[in-house]
Amino acid sequence: TETAVLAFEYGYDVYAPETLVIWEAQYGDFANVAQVIFDQFISSSRAKWGQKSGIVILLPHGYEGQGPEHSSARLERYLQLAAENNWTVANLSSAAQYFHILRRQAKILEMEEVRPLVLVTPKSLLRNQHTASLPTELSEGTFKPFIEDPATEGIVISTGKISIDLHEAIAKETNKHIKLVRLEEIYPFPFEQLQEYFKQYKSLKEIVWAQEEPKNMGAWTFVEPRLIAAAPKGIDVRYIGRKRRSSTAEGDPNVHKEEQKRIITEALQ
Repeated sequence: TETAVLAFEYGYDVYAPETLVIWEAQYGDFANVAQVIFDQFISSSRAKWGQKSGIVILLPHGYEGQGPEHSSARLERYLQLAAENNWTVANLSSAAQYFHILRRQAKILEMEEVRPLVLVTPKSLLRNQHTASLPTELSEGTFKPFIEDPATEGIVISTGKISIDLHEAIAKETNKHIKLVRLEEIYPFPFEQLQEYFKQYKSLKEIVWAQEEPKNMGAWTFVEPRLIAAAPKGIDVRYIGRKRRSSTAEGDPNVHKEEQKRIITEALQ
């Protein structure tokens, strides 16, 4: 049924381009059955037929111990389809960022540069105090493709829910030589901005990409070559996360907690 529902929403969006149309999956994996609509229409219709769309796709995604079918929205699929500026793929970590990217999307609906927006939206962050924003951040701010967390030897880059997990963990540490960076907009990738950002840290030794998805999933395969190209010459870029797997997540909450703890610990070391 997701195929029919998403196809309807896409058709409505194309027919009424002045309308901000939002389709939300109850869980990210609910988009699996609608994948043909993403492949054949939403990601490629502009290239094939010149058909424009500003549809917004909300895909709950985050490793919270609820098993394979309620953890992953298959972020890697949308990044694999990303090319020719065909859509925006984002994984946000604050209320202000969420507000501003929707505001930006509404603003460009009837403009030539309108593109679909794929938003990964972790459920556990809905009530997390670290994702709250001040009123001034909503009324005066703008969307930022990446955010620096409040003598750096290492930078840990992540996206989405694990960014908040890292933020909460590092707040308890006395070791402040690690800088946390949250990649909010994965595609289009903010290559030049990150390149300039890395240059300011003269003592930088390594850049780590931390994710909670298995190594063959999530954003790693997409961001790896781009981070290597953006990093200063001689700086190592390495991965910390789950090993390669055929299933998206563990089915046991206790195993999940141990893996999450390991990833956070290794990233902050």
